[in-house]
Amino acid sequence: MLFLCLSLLLAFAGPLAPFACAGAPARARSFAGPEARVGGSRPNILLIYADDIGFGDVSCNGATTIATPNIDRIAREGLRATDAHSAAATCTPSRYAMLTGEYAFRRKGTGVLPGNATLIIEPGRATLPSTLKGAGYHTAVIGKWHLGLGAGEPVDWNGDIKPGPLEVGFDRCLLVPATGDRVPCVYVRDHRVVGLGADDPIRVSYGQRIGDAPTGREAPDTLRMRWDFGHDGTIVNGISRIGFMTGGERARWVDEDMADVLTNEAVAYLDERAQAGGPFFLYFATHDIHVPRAPHGRFAGRSGMGPRGDAILQLDDCVGRLLGALDRLGLADDTLVIFTSDNGPVINDGYRDRSEELLGAHRAAGPWRGGKYSSFEGGTRVPFLVRWPGQVEPGASPALISQVDLPASLAALVGVPREAGFAPDSTDQLRALLGRDTVGRAVLIEQAGALAVREGSLKFIAASQRAPYDASTKTELGNAPEDQLYDLASDPGETRNLAAERPETVARLRAVLEAGR
Repeated sequence: MLFLCLSLLLAFAGPLAPFACAGAPARARSFAGPEARVGGSRPNILLIYADDIGFGDVSCNGATTIATPNIDRIAREGLRATDAHSAAATCTPSRYAMLTGEYAFRRKGTGVLPGNATLIIEPGRATLPSTLKGAGYHTAVIGKWHLGLGAGEPVDWNGDIKPGPLEVGFDRCLLVPATGDRVPCVYVRDHRVVGLGADDPIRVSYGQRIGDAPTGREAPDTLRMRWDFGHDGTIVNGISRIGFMTGGERARWVDEDMADVLTNEAVAYLDERAQAGGPFFLYFATHDIHVPRAPHGRFAGRSGMGPRGDAILQLDDCVGRLLGALDRLGLADDTLVIFTSDNGPVINDGYRDRSEELLGAHRAAGPWRGGKYSSFEGGTRVPFLVRWPGQVEPGASPALISQVDLPASLAALVGVPREAGFAPDSTDQLRALLGRDTVGRAVLIEQAGALAVREGSLKFIAASQRAPYDASTKTELGNAPEDQLYDLASDPGETRNLAAERPETVARLRAVLEAGR
């Protein structure tokens, strides 16, 4: 269903109204439906998956302390979903759910993984990339993986490392295996560590200390970025990490170059696919703005907000380079671009990088409470922008959207029939992604330490004995010994608990949550 900016301004009266339609054109355009592409020329798909970017970290969602013009371009030329969610409030379960269409809480071992974890997606199961590959797409993942690699324990980093992305539907990959703050600090291309010499084998440990080199805990004065909590292991590039690593000296990445390495690879992939022809799916998973935040010198100091703000500027530049490549190659009109994030924001996540001190008036989660790790809205409500010229109507949409729905929705887009067992928690929300349905999901489960359920504007968080607050990251986790019920339409900050006033609603939503477990 087409919708106009005026109607959305009315729908978003309240905290989002000042920027609900920023950049939207004054006149709606007509466009053909996706069925015009199915069976003919199918769109390329570029999924840009940022790391730890909060709803309010981008200027199209109201940020004023920092500007993100390239990300804003996607919003201006496409759909800006204002009630879209990652599948979880942390990275590994969000990525698992998005690629498999299955909520991660259904599977053991899908929490935030150590850097030496084995692959948690079973080879042979239907995934988003394997489904698109079966429909004739060339598929690639470039960037942060954090879903495990290999099958043996411990993982042998010195030979073929498999299974991995190539065994779950991707034709090609260049990976940060886990995160920048976890060893091993090397890139993996397809099945091999990039630049590894046979005379310098890698060993990795996430328990027993290995190697003779001093760690961040033992030699804090040698670090160029001091750790605050948890990141006191092996020192790489003057920054200590989680875990221990020896060897692979020539293969180790340089943090300041990571964004360029990954973006250069992505641009080269777009160049190649433009020459080869045929549709492609590129999953570009940035490391920015995850810790350690060590942006290139081109961006260091530019934001006035410290390394976190500088990393946002670097991320925006990477997005601009990809959009520029699509323009240069004549692919923009035939490419569906999605920009989103794996979870909400966190300011201090283990390093003393002054991001807290320099935050100022910036609200990384926008009007939402909590952030990364939290059951409050800030944990999973993330930027979600969709551009496909002539197919996606520019404007803002209040539809309730989850990343777990991408497998079913994109399968519907390319005309792949749904098979038994495929993406069990994924629903076809293609109309919402294209801006033709402003309702979206009827019910959504949000995963943090505990589970919460959304139904329309209602938010239910079941009573929990978990800790209510993470003192290290200074995050409200959303846990409380009593049930919580909020109406986000009138209370976006989740400040007025209505559970005692509306016991029938609490009972109904608790039943919905239990049924969805």
